[in-house]
Amino acid sequence: MTEHHTGPLAGLLVADFSRVLAGPYATMLLADLGAQVIKVEGPAGDDTRTWMPPVRDGVSTYYLGINRNKRSVVLDLKDDDDRAAAQELARRADVMIENMRPGGLTRFGLDYDTVAAGNEKIIYASISGFGTGAGASMPGYDLMVQAISGLMSLTGDPDGSPFRAGISVFDVMAGLHASLGILAALHRRAETGRGQHVEVNLLSSALSGLVNHSSGYVAGGTVPYRMGNAHPSLFPYEPLPTADGELIVIAGNDGQFRKLCQVLDLPDLPDDPRFGRNQDRTANREELRPLLVERLTKRTKDEWFRDLIAAGVPCAPINTIDGGVALAAELGLEPVVTVGGVPSVRNPITFSETPAAYHLPPPGLDEHGEEIRAWLLS
Repeated sequence: MTEHHTGPLAGLLVADFSRVLAGPYATMLLADLGAQVIKVEGPAGDDTRTWMPPVRDGVSTYYLGINRNKRSVVLDLKDDDDRAAAQELARRADVMIENMRPGGLTRFGLDYDTVAAGNEKIIYASISGFGTGAGASMPGYDLMVQAISGLMSLTGDPDGSPFRAGISVFDVMAGLHASLGILAALHRRAETGRGQHVEVNLLSSALSGLVNHSSGYVAGGTVPYRMGNAHPSLFPYEPLPTADGELIVIAGNDGQFRKLCQVLDLPDLPDDPRFGRNQDRTANREELRPLLVERLTKRTKDEWFRDLIAAGVPCAPINTIDGGVALAAELGLEPVVTVGGVPSVRNPITFSETPAAYHLPPPGLDEHGEEIRAWLLS
């Protein structure tokens, strides 16, 4: 079974034993870039096939959004023949990715040590919730990690309840970290001829992804707290009211604040010692905010957006998803690709020589099973 992809990962075979989000997102990105991905599913299929609504033609859009450019084969690992086929796929693969509970594939002869014994070139990527030590028995759901990591303590109104992020942010982040680890291991393999085990867990990805907040604690001893839409280190960096709704207004540095004041016709504010430097503005935000709001409420958010962007001041309307997609299209980013009649969001990476390509729509359950099983037996 051969494919003639032209992306930067063309020629790589990825055995995808993952399910739900983190692993499938990682393998879709690899597939977009030319890797041949075989999605191995149990008889019931990937859980996300049943996560609906929303749906498109009766199929979960959750599943559709993270499984293009793959072939699907159903292999019941409790069946001798199917287990042998899965082991043969692992023997032939360049990359294997799985997100079973740690140790869950050992009884099927598909753990790293067993696979690597028969395929020394394998890059074997494992994604777990909480690592392979004391947290190995804990199930890895993104919402658990949002709670445990501290993200939820940072999300929501200061006097309200903690909130989860609107997406499974750490599943996505772990998928990206897994992809990065796989690519680094492939680079090393090009020098040594040997693969290795790449491990990612959601909690470690979360703590890395909390960036300034986790750094503020481990390096500065500061435990951050919920501030609603405010930023602990910058002001303005939040929604502010206009005549007809809120607009995100940002002054990421002193120069941007000066430009903001020019557009708002507040030329004296940058020279006020309370507001001239970022740390002063942050310390005196409660005095500065009403001065900005008094001017912003004189005009509509669209008028301010136009004039502030033209002046080089970061600002943004608060869109729903349809507005975000529409603006991306207006900016020429071509956010939507359609494969086999199924629209999906374009791979975000642009290459000058080896662009991402879209060959296959998300597969039906076992859609390519006969072809793949025949190939593995050949």
